[in-house]
Amino acid sequence: QVQLVESGGGLVQVGGSLRLSCAASRSIFSINAMGWHRQAPGKQRELVATFTSGSTTNYADSVKGRFTISRDDAKNTVFLHMNSLKPEDTAVYYCYAAIVVHSRTEDYWGQGTQVTVSS
Repeated sequence: QVQLVESGGGLVQVGGSLRLSCAASRSIFSINAMGWHRQAPGKQRELVATFTSGSTTNYADSVKGRFTISRDDAKNTVFLHMNSLKPEDTAVYYCYAAIVVHSRTEDYWGQGTQVTVSS
């Protein structure tokens, strides 16, 4: 199991920047995939950016070139650096971790942090 604690959301103007943090309760080397999803009002939760297979990164097309996922292994923390924010980035952002145990994937989610981009 793993507990995930997010921080860093808030209100920002269009074009601004925010950094989200997700601290894991165990070494992220023991986590198979970790990253961020988001859910806007009335929409399904969607992948934003993740690490898989160690250091491989995946990004949603809508955030490529604007968002960067990074990690601090010593602090078991993953970050989401968000630049050039748009109103459509407004959502609750959830930290996500997947751990494979005996060929079965266990999914874990943080409590979510609100990001609001105002125009």
